Parts: sequence; structure tokens; C-alpha cells
Amino acid sequence: MVQAKSWTLKKYFEGHPTNSNFELKTTELPPLQNGEVLLEALFLSVDPYMRVASKRLKEGDMMMGEQVARVVESKNSAFPTGTIVLTFSGWTTHSISDGKKLQKLPTDWPDTLPLSLALGTVGMPGLTAYFGLLEICGAKSGETVMVNAAAGAVGSVVGQIAKLKGCTVVGSAGSDEKVAYLKKIGIDVAFNYKTEESLEQALKKASPDGYDCYFDNVGGEFSNAVISQMKTFGRIAICGAISTYNSNRALPPGPSPEKIIYHQLRMEGFLYNRWPEDVRQKALKELLQWVLEGKIQYQEYIIEGFENMPAAFMGMMKGDNLGKTIVKA
Repeated sequence: MVQAKSWTLKKYFEGHPTNSNFELKTTELPPLQNGEVLLEALFLSVDPYMRVASKRLKEGDMMMGEQVARVVESKNSAFPTGTIVLTFSGWTTHSISDGKKLQKLPTDWPDTLPLSLALGTVGMPGLTAYFGLLEICGAKSGETVMVNAAAGAVGSVVGQIAKLKGCTVVGSAGSDEKVAYLKKIGIDVAFNYKTEESLEQALKKASPDGYDCYFDNVGGEFSNAVISQMKTFGRIAICGAISTYNSNRALPPGPSPEKIIYHQLRMEGFLYNRWPEDVRQKALKELLQWVLEGKIQYQEYIIEGFENMPAAFMGMMKGDNLGKTIVKA
């Protein structure tokens, strides 16, 4: 019998997550039924959305999340032993699936690329960047794009796609190391928001004429500062608000209604799975091609050991990571 280790939400988060919010449990999985497969996690993702989505769990439930897994036993001919799949099995080492929601990695996945990239640049974060920038913002050549959390899993892809499309890109990040990385991958202007005396002045200096597109991963006061410098007919993609997720205080006031009205701005929140499966697959192929051609560079922040899932999650929420945080089981 297979023993599955799983991280559960022991108690709801209040402020910043701590080790006391999590509990590691071991369960014995039943024998496979016809049509089922046994999965073993290879790589697991931790993402900011989990901080918000955990509110929908009950205390004691397993933490949600996506992983790259290998089929280690199969009673489903569509998924023979050894098949590599993507699955939303959560924070667990082993799981049983009927195969209906499993997604195979492309058969032509290059040996030169890590499988974990399917959880990052060529996965959900990459798709989020792709659709948010190209569909929600509708970024065009010659326009100026602002992206915050620009060295993170989503932001780093946003900036590079914007450059591919002929945009001028301004990116902000929370350390000098991250700023150096942004410059290395071709971001036109990058700054460390933590060392700037005035965010408003930093934004103004980076693009005196303002911004056509704003890809927002941070929310809060940061967004108010950017929105005040948007050009007329500017577009804003609301992807996340990580600056507010751990706050126990009232949220700051939103942007000026006058600015939005008289500059005729458009703000829209979105989730990557709004787009149909065939559209997502086409986008993934384009992202993969850009990576293979060296047009998009990727950076992974790998944490070894399933026992370190909570630490990886907490570190990601504090901004420890450069690029996509991945746990190698």
C-alpha cells in the first residue's frame, strides 16, 4: 500500500502565514480501480493565489495546487506507467486520479528543458502573463508597459513578451539583485521600489509621458501611484494584489475616480482559464517556442524536499524568490 504525505491547512491564516498554519498528514491510499492511475509528485508549485484561495478551504483540508507528476501505476490505458502529467492534486506526494482532469505534457517536450517549466513560464504563470498583456491590456508596439513584481513568475514573462511586441517596459522589484536580473533580460527601466524615496517620482522618472498599459501583480498603494500616471485610454490588467494578501488592516482607498473617468481608463481582472483549452494550448506552444529560441529567459527558484512546502510558500509570499518558486519532491 502507498503512503501519501499531504500538507493540510491546520488553521486559517491571520496576517503572514506561519508554520503553525500547516500540518503534515500521512494517509494510506486504496488499491487502484479500473480506469485509475497512481501519481507520484515530481515538482510542486506554490503561488500567491493560494493565500486567497485558502479561505475557501475548511481547516484540515489539504492545500490546493498544481504539480508535475509521474504515473507510477496504471489501470487506465490512456495513461500508461511512466507518463508525465500536470495535475491539480494539491500539496501531496501521491494521489489517485481517474484521468479526466489530467493533462499530459507534450510528447515533443524538449529534453533540454526542465519538466518544472510546465508549472512556470510554459504553464499557468506564463499563460497569465500572455493573456493579461496581449488580450486584457492589448499591448501594441511603441507603447509603454509598467509591470510590478517584475522578477516574479508572472511579471518576468510579462516584461519579456512586451519587449518581443515592441513595447518600452518599466519594471519594479524588491531587491537590487532582482533589478539586475530585469536589466539582464532586457527590461528598459528597472527600479527597486524599496529603496526609492518616492514611488511617484520613480515612476515619473522612468516614463515622463506616463503609461499605456499596466500589468498589476501588487495592488494597494502601488497601484494608486501607477494609475495616477496612466495615459488617456490606458489599459490595466488586474492579475493580483500580493501587497494586500497578508494585511489585517483595512485596504487603502482605491484610485481616483476622476482619473479613471477623464482619462477613460479600462481596468479588468482576469483568470487565465477564461480562455478555452484550444486557445491556451496554442499560447503554450508559442511560449515554448519563445523559450527554445532564447527570446524568453526563465528563472526558477528551486526548494528541495516535500517537507519544505510551507517554507517555500512563506518565502514566496515574502518575495524571497527570483523567478518561479518550485518545490522538488
